[in-house]
Amino acid sequence: MSDPLLAKIDLFVNGRPVSVPVGNTLLSAVSKAGFGTTRTSVTGQPRGPLCGMGFCHECTVTINGLSQQRSCMIAASAGMLVETAPPL
Repeated sequence: MSDPLLAKIDLFVNGRPVSVPVGNTLLSAVSKAGFGTTRTSVTGQPRGPLCGMGFCHECTVTINGLSQQRSCMIAASAGMLVETAPPL
């Protein structure tokens, strides 16, 4: 019998496979995949997560083709295709 607390799911961040525990946010998957930034500002400056609770929108990513999604507010699901903008 496997421990549900140890269960992991697999998804992709900028084409890179990453495995995270069930219940983790996409932001944790992005971080685990080695990406410290999630988007760029209108002036081209790299931006990364700030508040971690969905208020600041600094952690926006594209999920399965749907852009402007707050990665700190969405639970990671198996097979998700997550892209930082632009891929860094």
